[in-house]
Amino acid sequence: MIWDKAARTLHPSELREWMKKDKPFILIDVLPKEIYGKRRLSGALNACVYEVSFPEQVAAISTDKNGEIVLYGSSAKSLDAAVAAEKLSRLGYKKVYTLDGGVDEWMKSGYSFEGENVFPPERLGQAVTLADRIYAVNRDESVIWWTGRNGNGRHYGTLKLSKGEIRVRNGSIDGTFEIDMTSITNKDLEGDPLQSVLIDHLRSDDFFFVKLFPRAAFMLAAAKAMESPVLGSPNFDVEGTLELRGVKAEIGFPATVSRKEDGSASIEAHFDLDRTRWNVLYGSSRFFEHLGMHLVYDLISLELRIFVL
Repeated sequence: MIWDKAARTLHPSELREWMKKDKPFILIDVLPKEIYGKRRLSGALNACVYEVSFPEQVAAISTDKNGEIVLYGSSAKSLDAAVAAEKLSRLGYKKVYTLDGGVDEWMKSGYSFEGENVFPPERLGQAVTLADRIYAVNRDESVIWWTGRNGNGRHYGTLKLSKGEIRVRNGSIDGTFEIDMTSITNKDLEGDPLQSVLIDHLRSDDFFFVKLFPRAAFMLAAAKAMESPVLGSPNFDVEGTLELRGVKAEIGFPATVSRKEDGSASIEAHFDLDRTRWNVLYGSSRFFEHLGMHLVYDLISLELRIFVL
């Protein structure tokens, strides 16, 4: 990767020798200020590489393009210091070093830190364990966003849950969710007379036949924790059965579960459904010919934001 060429790496023992010998150099922690406040190497200054003002932050520390600068980040897995070194190299700083392995390797080498909360080190994983109990859906906060598409563009809107719960017992997770199909709304046509036309169309027997099937349901069969999840990525594999328009079909998708200090949790997921599996056939070229402007793509994109108490 190009970041490897932007700076030479220093082993923690080399940096420790520089410190002991009072070698003139500038040490910069490139992590966010709140992390820097908790745990930093002695004498380090802070310039967060994730902020657009990173070059200005470094310039406020030093404008000497020939002086030696040592950058450090979180760990060998994280590109924080390497990206920071590349940025400084492009700005003309000629003697830039990165600490090999960052904070993690410095700690493993037995060297000390400064800060408000030096130990334990912050963990970057996103493994979540839910306590054994029944979690009820917060209907007011929970929402399902839908997006449907055709050759001319897309329409999107929301659905609400009428009720739901997640049951956790001895590490096993299941549950049920009921979706209020009468709550379907459209957002992209707000203020347009066609908005009500589209909503009526979606509620009709062409699509979700809400008069006959006012409720949809998802029966959660299992939610299995993924191995070694990272922040910003799903941490559970979800499996279950969706009942829509009177048809039941199995589905699976990845989800991100976050637990809050008060014991509640949030669940977020993004995935596509092939609507034709539930006999929502209107506008599908697999079932009709000569559709013209009535062509509707088979896949519907869903974004779930579910909050449980």
